[in-house]
Amino acid sequence: MKKWLLVIALLGLWQNWDRVKAFVAPPPPVVAGSGEIILYATTWCGYCAKTRELFQKNGIAYTEQDIEKSQAARQAYDRLGGRGVPVIDARGTVIHGYNPQAILEAAR
Repeated sequence: MKKWLLVIALLGLWQNWDRVKAFVAPPPPVVAGSGEIILYATTWCGYCAKTRELFQKNGIAYTEQDIEKSQAARQAYDRLGGRGVPVIDARGTVIHGYNPQAILEAAR
């Protein structure tokens, strides 16, 4: 019985390792933005494409960082607490996922 409880506990720990890691060693706080808008994205992501369209439609200048092609972009994405794409850093305001209203509000 004790062995099964240990196995279940270890399995639970393994499945939630990202949460445990964030609790033990939280990511550093995000400092005030540099005045630019950075889109952390991938080439295959549909919501990343929608975010690009939103930026173009509203004339918002941005820099895109592909988290699969650039190790530095991946590290910055991880520091922002990225767990999915897109992640937008709009002058220090971090937006996870595609939320047009929040994106436009932060970009203005």
